[in-house]
Amino acid sequence: MGRGRPGAPRPAAVQCTGGSSAVSKCSAAARGYIQDRFLPFLVGRQRRRAPLVHRGYYIRARAVDHCIQDFLQRTRGHPRTQILSLGAGFDSLYFRLKDLGLLPRTVVYEVDFPSVVSQKAALIRGVQELVELVGDAGGEPGDYKLLGADLSQLPELERALEQAGVDREVPTLFIAEVVLAYMESSRSDALLRWAAERFPCAGFLLYEQLGPQDPFGRVMQQHFARRGSALRSLAQYPDCEAQCSRFLARGWSECSAMDMNQFFTCCTPEHEQQRVQALEPFDEYEEWHLKCSHYFVLAASKGMEPPWTPLVPSRTAPGGRGPALAGSVPAACATSSPAPGLRRFGHRSVLLRPGLVLTTGGFGQEEGQHRRASSCQLLLRRAGRWAAASLSMESGSWDGRLYHTISCVSRGLALVVGGRTSPSSAGLGMLWLKFPERCSAWDPVDIRVELVSLQPAVEAAALRWRHSATQVTFQGQQYLFLFGGRSATQPVLGDWHFLHTQELSCSMIPVQGPAPEGRHSHSACGWKGGVLVAGGLGAGEQPLGSLCFLEPLEGGFGWQVLETRPPLVPRYSHTAHVHRGRLLLVGGVWLCPAPAPGVTVVDLATGLSLDYALGTEHLEWPLMLHNHSSVLLPEEEELLLIGGGGNCFSFGTHLNAEPVCLSLRHILTSH
Repeated sequence: MGRGRPGAPRPAAVQCTGGSSAVSKCSAAARGYIQDRFLPFLVGRQRRRAPLVHRGYYIRARAVDHCIQDFLQRTRGHPRTQILSLGAGFDSLYFRLKDLGLLPRTVVYEVDFPSVVSQKAALIRGVQELVELVGDAGGEPGDYKLLGADLSQLPELERALEQAGVDREVPTLFIAEVVLAYMESSRSDALLRWAAERFPCAGFLLYEQLGPQDPFGRVMQQHFARRGSALRSLAQYPDCEAQCSRFLARGWSECSAMDMNQFFTCCTPEHEQQRVQALEPFDEYEEWHLKCSHYFVLAASKGMEPPWTPLVPSRTAPGGRGPALAGSVPAACATSSPAPGLRRFGHRSVLLRPGLVLTTGGFGQEEGQHRRASSCQLLLRRAGRWAAASLSMESGSWDGRLYHTISCVSRGLALVVGGRTSPSSAGLGMLWLKFPERCSAWDPVDIRVELVSLQPAVEAAALRWRHSATQVTFQGQQYLFLFGGRSATQPVLGDWHFLHTQELSCSMIPVQGPAPEGRHSHSACGWKGGVLVAGGLGAGEQPLGSLCFLEPLEGGFGWQVLETRPPLVPRYSHTAHVHRGRLLLVGGVWLCPAPAPGVTVVDLATGLSLDYALGTEHLEWPLMLHNHSSVLLPEEEELLLIGGGGNCFSFGTHLNAEPVCLSLRHILTSH
């Protein structure tokens, strides 16, 4: 964070990240995620952020407050303690703690660039309530000090602290929220060693980024680099284990860390989780979990008896360590020319006939803007390569829905069920897409489609999204088995419906056995006349690892659970296909600190499960395999991956650039 050194981050750029953070925290407080009435006094502008950003700043604030209050509680027997907030920006920590009566014996020192400190001091002087909290109304004067110093210049920092009266002998908590990551590793390491050497009884609270190598991590790094505030220590310290080793090697005797998925699940009471999940309509689960898997909280200490250990989980951490990989599946761009119309997520794709794939709905790039897609796209295969084209509609127009299902029920008919436009509205019903049964050539000009909106009396079945639809046959009649999903009023659905594809009415068909746990964003595909349901997001927004089979019986169907060896890693937002007696689970999101999900192959005869990474070295962009669609090409033994990505927290929207082809021959023959 120095000034004027070659390759160093620009102070103005780093300061800008602090101002943006304060605005986001203020927006989260206004929506009830956090309790902070002081932030508006310190934020020059107020702006409404997206629910995803609210959640992200909520979990950051909760993790930091959890550790700070634990430190204050642990040291309450000492006559005096200190908090040194490094790179504090416009944070309101002191005022919140003082207002709660938690600083009877604690002095708070905030360190930041001199220009930031000057701005903050001026803001405080302009608000009488803040002035009174600093000293004039019921507190010991001098328990709040603002210091202007460059953290990367240790002599300058030490001089400022000494002049402000810091006492090295009292229990001291250092706080660094997304600060050290902007410094050169050698300088941030020196700061950690200096703190351990100079303060014999101390704790260090760190919150910042991790996971630079996966697709989300690459998008995150590109974002900060574009802003002139590159994450300089991330490559050297990419995960919690490396960060803990970093502290232990520099004089700290105790250290623990967890990513924010672990913190939310293990250190946040269930009633508080439920409160946050109900605050506002939300449907960006993938990006929420990915954001949480790319930030961590760390607590280190030395000289404290008993040791300071605020990150003790009360419940089992989600995800585990992740699978051992059996190999990789090569990924290659499938199209011979760019396909910008297929840069979308939350869409659905279906193989209409060999060499012809239809993609509908979703959110993506259209006419240079990011918006809900209004066009349907075709992929046509010629000479082993795919070409994209927009679909011509003879009547009707696509209504902008996403997270629906589409099923090709005959050669000329595809049925669209459910979907949403916004998380608070799912009243979209069903659509027919009617195609000509014969085409003179594989030319999009010859493929014109009639779109018919349907409003039959099956609202309970159709008014949902993130569900599945799988074709089954019962007593010679064709049905769509609709399972799970969510609705505008229910965050998780566990019901199912048998939708007759000709009459478009739901039939009562007997189903035996214990029903699977309610879920959405799962996968479902046909096998042996029944339906395989894998994974999904269950109650409490926790990924599931179960594999359930709806088995056809003489008088109906029956549920059973299929065991795999090893058990499947819980995941959701993936796709699935069955080929040659093997279940293929493609992509998705899981919570284990491991590479992003690739392809899991389950031998349905033996239950043996093997995981394969995606070999993306020939792709020029990060391939995010969630909210995507996939089509199995059985004759070629290939998977066609279309779209995928999402709103990557506050780092921008990432859309996979082109359709991708995966060759399955190697993993199917070696399995």
